Amino acid sequence: MNRKLFAFMLFILAGAALLYSFSGMHTPSRKIQKNDTHPKIVNIINFIRLLEPRDSNITEEVLYQTVVKQVEMMKKYNLGGTFLLQYDALLDPRYQKLLKGLPADKFEIGGWFEIPQPLAENAGLKWRGDAPWDPRADVDFATGYTPLEREKLVDVYMRDFKKIFGYYPKSVGSWFIDAHTLSYLYKKYGIVASCNCKDQIGTDGYTLWGGYWNQAYYPSLKNAYMPAQNEKNQISVPIFRMLGSDPIRQYEEGIGTNRQGVVTLEPVYKFGGGDSAWVHWYFKQFVQGACMQYAYVQAGQENSFTWNAMSKGFEIQFPLIARLRDENKIKVETLAKSGEWFREHFKVTPATSVTVNEDIKGSDLKTVWFDSRFYRLNLLWENGSLRFRDIHLFDENFASDFLTKKSTSNQCSFFTLPFVDGHTWSSSEKIAGLRFKAIIGGKEVLLHGDNPKIKSTTPSRLDISWPLKSGSDTLEIHIDEQKTEMIMVGKPLNWFLDLSTASDSQLPFKKITPKRIDCEFQGMKYSVFADKGFFSKPCDTVAFRITPAGSRVVLDLSKRNK
Repeated sequence: MNRKLFAFMLFILAGAALLYSFSGMHTPSRKIQKNDTHPKIVNIINFIRLLEPRDSNITEEVLYQTVVKQVEMMKKYNLGGTFLLQYDALLDPRYQKLLKGLPADKFEIGGWFEIPQPLAENAGLKWRGDAPWDPRADVDFATGYTPLEREKLVDVYMRDFKKIFGYYPKSVGSWFIDAHTLSYLYKKYGIVASCNCKDQIGTDGYTLWGGYWNQAYYPSLKNAYMPAQNEKNQISVPIFRMLGSDPIRQYEEGIGTNRQGVVTLEPVYKFGGGDSAWVHWYFKQFVQGACMQYAYVQAGQENSFTWNAMSKGFEIQFPLIARLRDENKIKVETLAKSGEWFREHFKVTPATSVTVNEDIKGSDLKTVWFDSRFYRLNLLWENGSLRFRDIHLFDENFASDFLTKKSTSNQCSFFTLPFVDGHTWSSSEKIAGLRFKAIIGGKEVLLHGDNPKIKSTTPSRLDISWPLKSGSDTLEIHIDEQKTEMIMVGKPLNWFLDLSTASDSQLPFKKITPKRIDCEFQGMKYSVFADKGFFSKPCDTVAFRITPAGSRVVLDLSKRNK
């Protein structure tokens, strides 16, 4: 071959290789593909109300300018996200112009399904509120209307959204959307994602307690708060849990009262999303903690809180989120993108976890939240001891009170099936929990150990190794989507678990036998089975005891009856 021709061909090949290299470096799909096995997903979701009748200082202009500032901040850090419009804001030309001007490849416009006066009246319904927007649950949410009325409200919202934006929204969220409304949104309008409030008791007049704690789940056809166990009985729209609860502190907030406070990523809270130390701690655990399939958190804020209250939190969070994105440690995307990804990867609700290996400065607390389509549990390490703080079971046959009838109360509640409830079974004097104990030297004592090792190397399974203070024993805990196994490795130890609660707790336990505990909650009967180990009730101060068989306890948390 001619030398000049050969040299020219080498030059062309080298240039092509270099071009391919650079194109690979800058192709987002390659980055996403690299992290797609365990992505850390952040949705920035800001939802928009037109007015705030509870405070005369919060005018429509103040609310509008809050959204303007949110947009400016997101553009400054090149962060895309989702804006969800309540119906009254949807009709306002200022929001229409502002949001239509956003680049469609980075921003999503969706629906926020609370019911203001114009939506009710345009659907032919009588307005029952005390103001054009009334936050009482039986007025503001779809559960306050009959199933047929809910459909009318959805049709009007979707009709007018399409008139304004030219398409139907892919995402529709609310603090809670009932199963009938969500199913209608999915079947008729093809939404791909929804979002609802974090777990809370009594906050803002409604309660969601015992659900899939974080990330997202496919809800039951009978109950939008209850994960389904089977694809045929689910609404195939993933519901993402909002607000980024503090995995350690939110759960016990407000024990002994009827209303929880808030410890979340929301930018308005001085301890939480508005505190730099807390925010950096939260995202460190978010990025580093074992999450199993994926991790998820929602950032952003409703405009009702106003820019003056939330600006400091935004200024703390957004540079950090942008840096973590640039370091390829998190993926920032719209709610609809997350919903589409979820549906591509999971036919049924996956098992996931939220783990904290290191608490904020001055605290040694550690925790694990585990969720599957069958149950959730929470483990808490405190002062070297360990307890199950929470175990709630999921059953797709447990129908919501609002499936076929409307709510007539401004206090709405959604529950799953309790087996351990470290909040509602506690008092300010006594904290409930299923605690790890042993008989040592003839005395009943709490087990104490060192720092646990938490890892997820097998899909749908979380492994925990907790070395005890004795130095020769280790408690191994293996959690999968159906069962939880506990094994004591080392020298023989007379260990067990006791559930203790406040004396006035309303417990669901109806019958305790060696291999099963039969329960009933709100008319629903369910059971927990010991595949290895035994249940008993040793005394009046202990709700039940679990004793290992040999060194093992295996609880089947997937079967409701046998």
